[in-house]
Amino acid sequence: MTEPKTFSVSSVYQQLEQALREREVILETAGVGIVFVKQRRIFRCNQRYAEIFGQASALAMQGFSSIELYPDEPAFKQLGAEAYPVLASGQRFKTERLMKRRDGELFWCSLTGRLINPANAAEGSIWIVDDISEQKIAEAELLSVTSGQRLILDHAMVGIVFLRERQVTQCNRSFEELLGYAPGELDGSSSRQWYLSDEAWESAGLQCYAPFKAGKAFQGELLLRKKDGSPIFCEVRSKAIDQNNLALGSIWITMDISARKNAEAALVQAKQQLEQMVEQRTQQLKTSVQALEQKVKEQQASEARIQQLAHFDALTGLPNRVLLNDRSNQAIDIAKRNGDTLALLFLDLDHFKNVNDSLGHRFGDELLKELARRLKSAVREQDTVSRLGGDEFILVLPGTNADGAAHVANKVMELAAQSFQIEQHEITVTPSVGVALYPFDGLDFDALCRCADIAMYRAKQDGRNTYRFFTAEMQAESDRTLLLENALRRALERDQLTLHYQPQICMSSGRVIGAEALLRWWHPDLGCVSPAEFIPVAEASGLILQIGEWVMRTACRQLKAWMLDGIGGMGEITMAVNLSSVQFRHADLPALVSRILEESQLAPALLELELTEGVAMNDPHGAIAVMNDLHDRGIRMSIDDFGTGYSSLSYLKKFRVYKLKIDQQFVRDLSDDPEDRAIVSAIISMAKSLGLQTIAEGVESQGQLDFLREQGCNEVQGYFFAKPMPAEGFSRFVLERDEPTKQFMQSI
Repeated sequence: MTEPKTFSVSSVYQQLEQALREREVILETAGVGIVFVKQRRIFRCNQRYAEIFGQASALAMQGFSSIELYPDEPAFKQLGAEAYPVLASGQRFKTERLMKRRDGELFWCSLTGRLINPANAAEGSIWIVDDISEQKIAEAELLSVTSGQRLILDHAMVGIVFLRERQVTQCNRSFEELLGYAPGELDGSSSRQWYLSDEAWESAGLQCYAPFKAGKAFQGELLLRKKDGSPIFCEVRSKAIDQNNLALGSIWITMDISARKNAEAALVQAKQQLEQMVEQRTQQLKTSVQALEQKVKEQQASEARIQQLAHFDALTGLPNRVLLNDRSNQAIDIAKRNGDTLALLFLDLDHFKNVNDSLGHRFGDELLKELARRLKSAVREQDTVSRLGGDEFILVLPGTNADGAAHVANKVMELAAQSFQIEQHEITVTPSVGVALYPFDGLDFDALCRCADIAMYRAKQDGRNTYRFFTAEMQAESDRTLLLENALRRALERDQLTLHYQPQICMSSGRVIGAEALLRWWHPDLGCVSPAEFIPVAEASGLILQIGEWVMRTACRQLKAWMLDGIGGMGEITMAVNLSSVQFRHADLPALVSRILEESQLAPALLELELTEGVAMNDPHGAIAVMNDLHDRGIRMSIDDFGTGYSSLSYLKKFRVYKLKIDQQFVRDLSDDPEDRAIVSAIISMAKSLGLQTIAEGVESQGQLDFLREQGCNEVQGYFFAKPMPAEGFSRFVLERDEPTKQFMQSI
């Protein structure tokens, strides 16, 4: 057996004192008045109770007769008569009563009481008291407003109904009578019941609730349904109670306009009958011969139109793909039988999109029609000129060898290069042409088309406004591009893409003040693929948008991780991320960057977006708009590879950029080439005059560094300091460099 627990006297007293302290805390911190009443006198109360009745302290109320707190003695007795049966049964009694403060002011009070011992009322009771005077005043004001509203509703001559989530919250008698319902029959019901169909109900919602969201009222005519199923035309006016909170519902005013609509319908019907009689009489006057002749003409025109649409391009009148395929196959069959050659030229206009974007598609269409006429004039009768679509044309030249194809290609380019006069505009375009020969490059039409297409793209890569013959090397490059594109589509999900980071060094302090994120791709079969090879593939295929978003998000997360680890403790490190032209032209770019920064919990000023000079100048007005948007969001921009393009200073000063990056091709020979030194010096000087920072990339020697320092270049990066490295290597580099920064200062 276990021995009973024993308690010392001191332990009991300690527990008792603890309980008393806890009770005192409860009484004094309660937000309501608490009182202990015994034999109609206040035995004990808290401070809040004293404040409610206008007393200075709870102590001052001890011994007060509770009768003094009521307006009069009858009021006190009435409460006792109502409360005693409830309290004696051991239940809680709750009521609202007028009470009296010390200065005689009457106020409304909430009372909740309970006997300490229902078996012996003499032991007293405990009451919780709260002042509800303001609540009572508000309830009285609300009753006054709702009473006035009810009078308006009951005496209005038009139907009025309040809807919330398309359910009736209240309506007047005029609305019930309008639709044939008994008093109160519509309360709480759906508005669906007074529409003829679900479609009519949904259509009314689309018509009426759309203006509500714009803060406007709706006014219109609706065909509604009475209780007995008969239709009724009503003029409806409605508005949201609160345009900022449509959940509060709407108010609708309706009037019966059935008589007016019936009269209008009768008038329309009479007019239609009259017009029909006139039309019938007119038809009778036509002769049957005229009708037959018209029928024959329509049939002939329809057949000619079908034939034209089936085989010819609607814009230029040239053979379309269907007719081109048929003629090409016939020409190939003849060449095969005769052992002859055949040339296929694939022509695409350079930057034709700019014509449509700047002047409009009407001008672009006129240019294509004129070009079609010139192409037809350049070939023989047995040759075929076809438009595939857009600005793409194919020429099929039977019996033509390489020399003949080159002659036609030159002639086509001369004709296309001549300016086009379209209305008041003089337009000049250049073509890129690819040439494929049968049977050397393909034995059927599809194969020849593919080869000529590949050759045409090589012409564009070689500077445009030229032609190229298809070669086996082009096929290999095309196959390589296709292979890379297919592999690149799965690179992200297979974790084949990584980022390396190259430190950016402050010239004045030698501290690492930034990192440039550089994309790397390692494929298990292809090995390390050069960015110079796969980035153009990503841009041409559109994959650069998904990859670019991943690069930006990964770089921002890495920068946040470095900050949490204390990397760059001597000051903040910024992250530079390159933007492709495809990303920069995407409308969602500014919003995307803001989302990524918010997800990464990075300040916008810590991200630097690098844009090449050529992309910025391709559409300077568009670039200014995007840069302004990014700048307004606090995001920094820099011009990459500066000096390699053809910048206009008038635009450069309008670009919202804060840094110019000097291309490494100028930095490489700084020690030996006076022209490069002059260019770099001019860029730095110009940047200073425009209030821009400068950073030089590709720094590999002390001599280059010394020259850049003398010219006032702000930042540098290159192999002289570190190659691009994985994130953990960058962390070590920064930590190791924080200590021996003095070595750098001595080197400059």
